Parts: sequence; C-alpha cells; structure tokens
Amino acid sequence: MDVKTKPQLIIRHYNQTTSYEDRFHEMKLMTEQRDEQTADEFWILQHDSVLTQGQAGKPEHILVPSHIPVVQTDRGGQVTWHGPGQLVAYFMFDLNRLGWNVRTLVSYAENVMIDLLKKYGIEAYAKPDAPGVYVDGRKIGSLGFKIRKGRSYHGLSLNIDCDLEGFQTINPCGYAGLEMVRISDLINPYPSFDTLVQDLIAYLEKSDLFSQIIVKDH
Repeated sequence: MDVKTKPQLIIRHYNQTTSYEDRFHEMKLMTEQRDEQTADEFWILQHDSVLTQGQAGKPEHILVPSHIPVVQTDRGGQVTWHGPGQLVAYFMFDLNRLGWNVRTLVSYAENVMIDLLKKYGIEAYAKPDAPGVYVDGRKIGSLGFKIRKGRSYHGLSLNIDCDLEGFQTINPCGYAGLEMVRISDLINPYPSFDTLVQDLIAYLEKSDLFSQIIVKDH
C-alpha cells in the first residue's frame, strides 16, 4: 500500500464498562456517515452484561431465560455474551481502502487474539469452519462482523476473567455444548484488562497498516 493512501487510526479506549446498545448505535451511525477520507477507528472496551443476538440468530439458542438483557444486533453469527472481565474490540475499518476482503478481516482479528495469547504462553488457534479462537477445543475468543458498503463494524471478544454464567444460558455462537474458557483458567497470574489493552495498542502500533495512530481515553 502506498504511504500516501494509508489511513489514520483512532483507538478509543473506554475506561469504564459501557452499554452495548449505546456503542452499537454509535458505530452503526459512524459507518453510515463516513466517507473516503474518514479515519478508521478501533474501540477497546468492556460491556455491561448482555446477550447479543446475530442478524440470523435463532431464538432456540437462548436456552434459559435470565436477568441478562438480550439485544438484537446486525452482525453475523448467533448469540453470544459480553460483560465485565472480557475484552471487546470493534473494527471500524474501510476494507476497500485497506485492500481487504471479509476473510482478510476475520483472519486479522483471529491472529490479533492468537498473538496476544502467545505472549503469555497460551497456544491458541483458529478453525476454518467455526470463526473464533480456541485452546484445546475450548473457545476463548469470539468474533462477528457487519460489512456495509465495504466498511466494517463490530469485532472480537476475548475472555479474560469474566463470569461464565452468561455463556451457560445459551449455545455459544450457536454451538450446543461448546465449552468456553478464560485466560484466568489457563495461567496464574494472568494479565489484567488494562495490561491487555496496552498489549493490543502496541500490537496495532507495530502494524504498517496505518499512517498514524491516535489513542483517546474515554
């Protein structure tokens, strides 16, 4: 990619847990309003506890009614849980400008998680037939995207030390019996959310995708 055509990247780091619905509407609006000159954005955050149902999500994958709110969303995939103790990252990328297709984006998101985990001695891998990242058959990282006019939103979630109760009320990502795992189950001591945020920012800063990276705390 020619240096002149590389986009800026704005990283938004949210210090407090944040509403899924608020961020969903915000990234959707940004994607609808952006143009060829708009900087790409990457949001890093933790959500308040929520179940999110994908665009073609089947209600039967929610097994047990609970106090956890269910939000219908427009990403791909089935139902998943987000909440405290889980790192969520949203990719507002102009795929056309990067020269990416959807598969490139999915592989990049999976490799981000695999490389972050490798730093802590955790050997994770992706599956060609089931997007996400796994350790010994258990799922540690999920992903789902929406592409609108060549621009992406939504992203990935990586389990750090979250309560797994939310996953136990559903078939995670539509897979009955899929076992979820957290970094805290695999290593002790384990990195905090804030440590992984800094790892993730450093990972992006080493990339040659962007002309400039600006980090903003929220």
